[in-house]
Amino acid sequence: MPSMPELPEPAHPQVDSMLSRKFGKEVANYFSGSPLNRLSFLRSDNKFLSAAIKHPSTSFLLMKDLAPLAQSTTKLAYASFKEVEPLVGSDPYALTEEDQISAFNSSTKIPQLLFLGIDEQQKTNPASAAPQPFSWKIYSGTPFFAVDVTPTGSTSSAAEALIEKMTSPSSSPSSSEPLTFLEGRTHMNLDAPEAAIYAQARAMIDWNLRNPFCGGCGRPTLSINGGTKRTCPPTDLANSMDGAPVERPPCATRKGVSNLCFPRTDPVIIMAILHPKTQHILLGRSKRWPPHWYSTLAGFIEPGESIEEAVRREVWEESGVSLSRVVIHSSQPWPYPANLMIGAVGVAVEGQDKVLLEHDPELEDARWWSLEDVKEGLRVGTSGLGEGPGEDYKEGGLRLPPRTAIANQLLEAVCHQDFGGDLGMSKI
Repeated sequence: MPSMPELPEPAHPQVDSMLSRKFGKEVANYFSGSPLNRLSFLRSDNKFLSAAIKHPSTSFLLMKDLAPLAQSTTKLAYASFKEVEPLVGSDPYALTEEDQISAFNSSTKIPQLLFLGIDEQQKTNPASAAPQPFSWKIYSGTPFFAVDVTPTGSTSSAAEALIEKMTSPSSSPSSSEPLTFLEGRTHMNLDAPEAAIYAQARAMIDWNLRNPFCGGCGRPTLSINGGTKRTCPPTDLANSMDGAPVERPPCATRKGVSNLCFPRTDPVIIMAILHPKTQHILLGRSKRWPPHWYSTLAGFIEPGESIEEAVRREVWEESGVSLSRVVIHSSQPWPYPANLMIGAVGVAVEGQDKVLLEHDPELEDARWWSLEDVKEGLRVGTSGLGEGPGEDYKEGGLRLPPRTAIANQLLEAVCHQDFGGDLGMSKI
């Protein structure tokens, strides 16, 4: 079983405050803790983006079919602007957003670019030796972008050439294997800062790829705002006979407030449920999971439903158990494709804690496990779904998700009563 990466540190973990004393230390889960300052308020500034993308220190994460270019399973690889320039052009942000919209041509293929942010602690790019960091007003550091290099349409040749160049042995750091795109559905072995950068890039590029057409009128859209917004232009040069823009029919997204052109995040609740006597934890398993592999229960939050209500509904639907107190523990971004896992801890109602699988047939099994069994599972039985357990694992013992999954952190918190403050006051 591959070694698990360290988890990110929460912000200012050593700072003492009234909140930390009452509610305990903040928990930061895998895929969070990005080192980048996203500077979201500068995404519409084409002069800023133009200067940032062309700076010698800038790092580009290449994504092919949503797979990131990497040096290994633990470390991403980055390209320089000089390397991506044949694909993205000499100045992809030369025009203001207003001019980009006016010049929109839906028949022209534009590689998807995404401004990720600036690493204000990193002053040099591993892919270049820039003498000075990028600076813009009061901000300085290494800019990071992501670019989709999947060969499609008129950009296929340039994308294929870039892929070949970056994956050739000559592009690899000395004494290392050639760079490669990490295939597979999930990547849970990347170092924590790299995982957070990858999660942002994957979720945002995936959203752009899923939304090439307007949700209001069905016509092609244009990526703007550094790749974090899509707009439905009022004109299109694609069908012009004389070079003048052709008016498109009216669209609701061009009037008033519209949320059709911004990225979506789907909230999911995931919960560790304690027995009323607090010595057992409710776990369930899907029939597609490996033998003896269990996890905390989870489900989507529905419109018009609070987090606490969603926790109670999902637990009852999947296990027949009713809950009393529910508290929020922590959260985890999950870029498959764009979920926010909201972790909670709850306690079952005494007398309404019998497991019944007659409501929703989603689970193959759900049962109460003793704290001792769960602690042992956390010690020797954790792994990803496609990996083996620890060396000390005994066949037939409980298997659980790895610590890079929020389910693991919820179980650790419950097993060690780590959901209260210094005074030992339980949040439940």
